[in-house]
Amino acid sequence: MPVREAVIVDVVRTALGKRKGALSGWHPTDLLGFTLGHLVDRVGVDPELLDDVVCGCVTQSGEQGCNVARNAVVAGGLPWTLPATTVDRQCGSSQQAMHFVAASVISGMYDIAIACGVESMSRAPMASNARGGTGPFSPTFMGNIDDRLWAQFRVAQVLADEAGVGRDEMDAYALESHRRAAEATRSGHFAAEIVPVQVKSPEGEPTDQVLSTDEGIRYDASAAALAALAPAQSWEPDTARDITAGNSSQMTDGAAAMIIADRSTAERLGLPIRARLVHFAVGAEDPVLVLSAPNRVTRKLLERTGMKIQDFDAIECNEAFAAIVLRWAREFEPDPAVLNPRGGAIAIGHPLGASGVRLAATLLNHLESTGGRYGLQTMCEGGGQANCTVIERLA
Repeated sequence: MPVREAVIVDVVRTALGKRKGALSGWHPTDLLGFTLGHLVDRVGVDPELLDDVVCGCVTQSGEQGCNVARNAVVAGGLPWTLPATTVDRQCGSSQQAMHFVAASVISGMYDIAIACGVESMSRAPMASNARGGTGPFSPTFMGNIDDRLWAQFRVAQVLADEAGVGRDEMDAYALESHRRAAEATRSGHFAAEIVPVQVKSPEGEPTDQVLSTDEGIRYDASAAALAALAPAQSWEPDTARDITAGNSSQMTDGAAAMIIADRSTAERLGLPIRARLVHFAVGAEDPVLVLSAPNRVTRKLLERTGMKIQDFDAIECNEAFAAIVLRWAREFEPDPAVLNPRGGAIAIGHPLGASGVRLAATLLNHLESTGGRYGLQTMCEGGGQANCTVIERLA
């Protein structure tokens, strides 16, 4: 077989809504279906040609249960002959969807398909799928981790202490995230990737309002306001003394979608070719310190590829917590200007299952607007896992 390349034809995301905010009236199936339909129409591809839809979603219960990907295909008016599946690699679910689709394209299993993600943290609350019975953590699992099942706030504090990252540095980082995201919004940089979404009432009825910018950005954020916030883990504040709502990601509603194709297929169909997926890796380590794996998987990818951090013109390290990005930066020492250059989840929001494709949309648009060539994205994931992806801008 000839060598096949997985290229990004196009990628979009919704404007992101705060939890219980502007997008909370949307059923997640419909929000994803709307995003898929918009992407297909924007590209002009015949949806009958699509081989599959692979969707990331973390809380796969309630309105996000029963294969939300397939339900969204039907709700979005796409052909019933288009299959779809939903994957869960926690916060990296849609980044993993990108990897699965790209690998399938490179192998020849797919010619063109969609990787996407959705999460309504308003309507499918985080960890609501872990309730009932004895929960997902068996006595054997708990025994293997010495009963150390810690909240993520505590984990972020442990990793911050390990890396020598203090409260002032985390708050300063968070403030800069809001500043960068606000500037990207004001200047119109985000407009290329955002699908404006009509706001619905709590009953799901359309209103005359449209959400066209990310709802969680604090344009008036200040160092004083961040410094005044109490520890987010109020029930055990001593274990997360420096981790606050201000230097952590926001709970968010949103969806994102990307069309990936074999290069020759895209050329034959006359589709845009914006970038290619060059390298990807997945890694895991401590299931107690569940946020630590981005460092490990980044090392793994760099070792495999021979690339260096200095090779990347933009880097997206998901801002689950400022502590995690700063810990990653301690090891790899990127130019601060290229690390999350348009802000991140602290300001923009973190709709768990959609964040991987959201990061890729922001990364690619930044590369295109600045003339950069290579971009890297990574994020921490539940269970002590992480994904890492390298894209190369082509357009």
